[in-house]
Amino acid sequence: MENKIEARHLNLYYGQKHALKDVSLDIKENKITAFIGPSGCGKSTFLKTLNRMNDYVDNVKIEGDVILDGEDIYDSRVNTTLLRKKVGMVFQQPNPFPMSIYDNVAYGPRIHGIKNKKQLDKIVEDSLKAAALYDEVSDRLHSSALGLSGGQQQRLCIARALAVQPEVILLDEPTSALDPISTLKIEELLLQLKDQYTIAIVTHNMQQASRIADYTAFFLVGEMVEYGPTKDVFGMPKDKRTEDYITGRFG
Repeated sequence: MENKIEARHLNLYYGQKHALKDVSLDIKENKITAFIGPSGCGKSTFLKTLNRMNDYVDNVKIEGDVILDGEDIYDSRVNTTLLRKKVGMVFQQPNPFPMSIYDNVAYGPRIHGIKNKKQLDKIVEDSLKAAALYDEVSDRLHSSALGLSGGQQQRLCIARALAVQPEVILLDEPTSALDPISTLKIEELLLQLKDQYTIAIVTHNMQQASRIADYTAFFLVGEMVEYGPTKDVFGMPKDKRTEDYITGRFG
């Protein structure tokens, strides 16, 4: 099984704060990898290192390597726009742009130079279908995306990420603001998408990790404590701290 991304001895500092401590972790191709742990443990910070979203934060220093398809993404020659096309991101709060559903999905392809209307129409339709949203919105593609429900907005954000044809999708607690039915729809969607994409998800919800993730990594105060197949991490944790967290003794 191929590694899509390999983090090696990754350290991240916010000013003096040592937020990630010597994290080494593989993300397997066409699998779902979940990052779990209590608030402030470093899991979202780690996720954001995988497409250099931390570049936007002041006073951040990163040491170590993140290798994507054999290339270090922190090499100074890397084009971050192309990197983020390859490694898309979906955030905790649905954040559709204040424009039509169609224009939300077409936004990325247009930035990358696609102008042909037929081509854009196909990308929009294919992306919305892939995000299991097309049937619900096909008759109102030119209405504002802000009129959608929270769950629909989050699926739209996934469609928007898919529209630029990424290879990896990063999701930072994508269902924490959603109701249980919308959450289930997103989980089912991710299980379908992993055939074509490599997926990494930060979640507070351990049941969610156990339902959908092939691999799980447990983070605690900036350290990656334990990583392995989800059934092993939940069923036979090797580290006492993992067991304590999973059984609800803290966190």
